[in-house]
Amino acid sequence: MTRTIHAAEFSDMPRWFRMLNRIWKITYPLGTKIKLDKDELILSARKSTGLYDLGKEFWDEPLDRLIRSINEEARLNPIGSFITRKRLINLLTTRLRAEWWFKKEPHILQHELYPVLLIAGLQRTGTTKLQRLLSADPDARSLSSWEALSPAPPVRGPDRRKGFAKTSEKALKYMAPGFFAIHPVEHLSQEEDILLLDVSFLSTTPEATMEVPSYATWLEKTDQSPAYAYAVKLLKLLQWQHPAHHWVLKSPHHLEFFDLIDQYFGDVVYLWTHRELASCIPSFLSMVAHGRAIFSDSVDIDNIAKHWMNKTRYMLNKAIAFRKSIAETDRFIDIHYRSFIDQPMETIRTIYSRSGISLDPHLENRLTLFEKSNSKGKYGYHQYSLRDFGLNEDMIKTHYKAYLTFKKELGTNNNL
Repeated sequence: MTRTIHAAEFSDMPRWFRMLNRIWKITYPLGTKIKLDKDELILSARKSTGLYDLGKEFWDEPLDRLIRSINEEARLNPIGSFITRKRLINLLTTRLRAEWWFKKEPHILQHELYPVLLIAGLQRTGTTKLQRLLSADPDARSLSSWEALSPAPPVRGPDRRKGFAKTSEKALKYMAPGFFAIHPVEHLSQEEDILLLDVSFLSTTPEATMEVPSYATWLEKTDQSPAYAYAVKLLKLLQWQHPAHHWVLKSPHHLEFFDLIDQYFGDVVYLWTHRELASCIPSFLSMVAHGRAIFSDSVDIDNIAKHWMNKTRYMLNKAIAFRKSIAETDRFIDIHYRSFIDQPMETIRTIYSRSGISLDPHLENRLTLFEKSNSKGKYGYHQYSLRDFGLNEDMIKTHYKAYLTFKKELGTNNNL
């Protein structure tokens, strides 16, 4: 028997949020319940942009499967349904705009993708902190949150993408103020490029925020090449808007797809972050539970633990297999969480040195100031434990035996 708890027990949802959901549900018999429909979503995106072409590469099965899973399995609350509908329309809008720009400015896609520093470790292993530190370099091109939400500029009229993202940031603070202690979603700060994969409706974002088991099962068995190929097109569109020297990208999602990164992203240095599993696993499970509490009134914490324990093990095993399959092992730089937190500048120096990027004294001073202004606890502290999810350290050691063995094989030189 699984433990399904009310969202209010697991997060700090304000009273107005719970009341609005409750009142909205009462009005369902009047026809106010939102049910997602692919044709209606596409029509809405086309009407809002005045554009029609989603591109010859658009594949609608992922969207079909996602919508069916959400409608039948996610048990979204009214606000969660509203947010999800808006989000799907925004993704379709992005695709429509991007295709317009690719036709108007065909040279965008003729340019090479910048070299990439790719941060990919398990969730809650310091990936966000590392990304934001590396992105403080003015020569680096990173993905800001506002760009991740809307990578393609409007084809006419004023560009309000930053304002849209700022409004989204404020809305999240109002709905779940404690979430920023877990992951600060600031509209001008860096965000995961998994959001570019969302534009193809092929990513693990939905299963991290909602209960969509049938979609997640289908996704794991499906070729993700279309999403990675299109993400590269969006990255080229972004570097056309704001040129730089190299990309700093990050997403734990990429652990599962190093082979596709290698195929589509070109010149890549992999920054693999590591942390004690007894810390990062419950931290991530807690993050998922808090996120799902925004979208649904019931949070199945045992289901979250089972699904994401299996998923993260699968991701790690795929990453290990790829790393062992290539000859250029120097393309990987291993970063231990504790060493990075204790000596962040030493970690940055190592990355720049091994990647062949120059680090001058002025940049190091800039990084030091950035580190001080973004210290831990800026938005409070995240409390979590293995016990919250019915786990203990022995269970972790058994479940992730292959990864722990791999870390041991890496040797003491990496301080892992």
